[in-house]
Amino acid sequence: MKKEMLEEVMIVGGLVMVQFVYAGNSLLMSHLMSLGLGPFTIVIFSTFATFLILSPFAILFERKQWPNELSARLIGKLVLISFAGVTLFQSLFLEGIRLTSPAMATAMPNLAPGLIFFIAWTVRLEKMNMKCAYSKLKILGTLLCVFGALTMSLMHSASIIQDEKDNASIFVFDRDRVVGCIYLLGAVFVLSTNVVLQASTLAEFPAPISLSAITALIGVLITMVVQLLQNQNGKLLTRSLISIGNLVGFSLLGGMVSGACVSFNGWAMKKRGPVMVSMFSPIATVISVGFSVVTLGEPVRIGSVGGMALMFIGLYLVCVKALGSLSCLES
Repeated sequence: MKKEMLEEVMIVGGLVMVQFVYAGNSLLMSHLMSLGLGPFTIVIFSTFATFLILSPFAILFERKQWPNELSARLIGKLVLISFAGVTLFQSLFLEGIRLTSPAMATAMPNLAPGLIFFIAWTVRLEKMNMKCAYSKLKILGTLLCVFGALTMSLMHSASIIQDEKDNASIFVFDRDRVVGCIYLLGAVFVLSTNVVLQASTLAEFPAPISLSAITALIGVLITMVVQLLQNQNGKLLTRSLISIGNLVGFSLLGGMVSGACVSFNGWAMKKRGPVMVSMFSPIATVISVGFSVVTLGEPVRIGSVGGMALMFIGLYLVCVKALGSLSCLES
């Protein structure tokens, strides 16, 4: 009993700390891009640093858990996880941060728990009983979560301009912020699909640190190829105000914390499942909004707060009420 309680405390405490790191990471990435670093440059350096840092730990602690042979199906999953989780997700996410704000970038992933639930239901990893009240609450919570995220996105992207002549208030939508929200929505969908795929892969490859290291290396190679194809001059790096030494330092720091967070999430997902891991994402929203208000002076609109409240309500309906689904399935 004490061992189970200690493990539960470790999982909950660790997931809370991961959200603190994610919130700070959004602010750091936003600052680096404001200095001229491109999204692909950040992805290449930070992800390769993740591979370098995690590889020794994977060999030391998880070598016995590696499969004897890699099947074509497992290799395909690893490549797909790498492309979706590293190249595609991080590129969409970083571009979304550049066009919106760290607070918005941290708020949008709150859509992930509902999307993860629906994707898992579609591929029959999540069972549903439509006669059960808990199943209906899950669906209602997902709809509230989506509606709240969209409301916050639109309200956050709108600004009120006071006309000096008639003092009329009109809403003018910032095109860059709207496009940034679309990028973030795409990133969240990719993330949700990737989490479900990662959960199924851990059943065949039960080594979360090794999985993170392998997918980081493959993701770096894919991202480098994409960067070379996009840049006709053949350059992998973009000009910025950051020196190479500082870039390497930021990359090692980002790779260390990112690798630790991804590995811990993988371990927690293996122990408690993807829904348990995803239900902690709203914590990062509160942290990021607080940082943005205090450090950047970013205003918080009533509509954004209302949308965030809807997301929290929907999230708890999806995640907390999911605990009662077992009784529905048993009945």
